[in-house]
Amino acid sequence: MLNTDHHLLVGPGAQEFARNMGLPIEPDLNTETSRRLWLEWKRRTDPGHYLDPAKREGSALQTTLEMAKEGLIDPEHVWGTINCNGINPKGEIAGVTTTSGLAFKIPGRVGDSPILGAGLYVDGQVGAAGSTGRGEANLYNLSSYLIIEELRRGRHPKDAGMEALRRVVQNTREKRLLNEAGRPSFTLQFYIIDAKGRHAGVALNGQPQFAICDEKGPRLEPCEVLKP
Repeated sequence: MLNTDHHLLVGPGAQEFARNMGLPIEPDLNTETSRRLWLEWKRRTDPGHYLDPAKREGSALQTTLEMAKEGLIDPEHVWGTINCNGINPKGEIAGVTTTSGLAFKIPGRVGDSPILGAGLYVDGQVGAAGSTGRGEANLYNLSSYLIIEELRRGRHPKDAGMEALRRVVQNTREKRLLNEAGRPSFTLQFYIIDAKGRHAGVALNGQPQFAICDEKGPRLEPCEVLKP
């Protein structure tokens, strides 16, 4: 941000830029265990390396869940995205979304977390919104930006988040992503705070919780789930 006019660098160019800025390049972070599990996942999902693309995602997810059920993968670490938003006594707002990315993703895939307006958006005068869950849904809908714009119009964080979830439901048309009722089958959560300190966690499916820390101390609260 300080040395270029660009918003996003990826791939070899990003690494070369980091070297030019004097940042250390970390070695391969794979371990023998992570590589063994990756090879096992590949063996189960794509033994011929020519799996039908329409079946690939469903097969990959099912295999991941099976490996978690067998104890090969920690079920608490299949998904790795964390969003954290905050406001200090001066009213200054900050937000960050950090992620390991979709497990076993196709090389080169860029998720929603680094894309401003998709997995994270912050306006210091309005609020902050971030997300966990299916990143592609946020990329299609610029969900976090939509939430901030709803806050700008005066909506409560919960209502702003629900509007983004409804937009995702409206724009999800691929049959492989829908359940028997015709609703999205994937998970998606939004975490929101506005300039008044009001906050909300909303979810598309399930019964997830989110963490709050304020004058009452740290605690977990249930996310509001979008009703059919």
